[in-house]
Amino acid sequence: MNNLFGFQAGDSMIHRLTGTTKLITFLVLTLAGMLSFDLRYLVALALLASFTLKLAHIKWQDIALMVKLVAVFAVMNLVLIYLFAPQYGVTLFHHQTILLGSGGYALTLEQLVYEFIVLIKYFFTLPLALVFLLTTNPSEFAAGLNKIGVSYRIAIAFSLTLRYIPDIQAEYWMVANAQQARGFEMSKKASFRQRIKGAAGIVMPLVFSSLNRIDEISRAMDLRRFGKGKRRTWYFAQVLTRRDYLVLLLIVGLVLIDLILIGVDGGRYWYPF
Repeated sequence: MNNLFGFQAGDSMIHRLTGTTKLITFLVLTLAGMLSFDLRYLVALALLASFTLKLAHIKWQDIALMVKLVAVFAVMNLVLIYLFAPQYGVTLFHHQTILLGSGGYALTLEQLVYEFIVLIKYFFTLPLALVFLLTTNPSEFAAGLNKIGVSYRIAIAFSLTLRYIPDIQAEYWMVANAQQARGFEMSKKASFRQRIKGAAGIVMPLVFSSLNRIDEISRAMDLRRFGKGKRRTWYFAQVLTRRDYLVLLLIVGLVLIDLILIGVDGGRYWYPF
């Protein structure tokens, strides 16, 4: 069973970073990449993000499903961009190089460059998100959020969400296996329609059981007077080490490079041709 979002314990260099460092890295690099349309910078970020996957010792089978889902969504998005805005790249780069066809749906080099930039944005944010989710303990994540100024009430809510997603996923597969034991085929041997029908039959009971679980947790937290104090301590609170400061320094350097490129290019957009 693939654990799409659950924390996976490990002893890699990425695992040893504090939750605060990983949270800041994820947020800052994601924001910098989303704002930039410089292909050079985005490719560099994509290579760096892919390298962190290797450093974190994350196995392909653990992320294969998520990567395939994102790839399908990315391709659909690129097709829709071309259908609804086939000349947006021309508008963006103020240049037109027709490669195929004519008229409003003429395929231009500028449109291809723009859509490649959009694709790169997907495939640098995905490794960053996967590294962050799979190497950060939910309690470390909550402590990190609180350390950068987020209310501990909100931090705990995010932590509980991350903590129970793997539980819900495990419960889904447990019910699916029980259904198959009763003779209802839901494996790859079954047709796609039958698998969708079986999954739909599991989702609704799963939603109601999740709502019951949320109600139980809320009542338990109320009984313990959660939220009464203005501050709280954290069992998983971590002190920044030399390793964390080096990573944060690298992040500052990457942001400065982005700002320098904006100044050199005269804006966020860079057209290589």
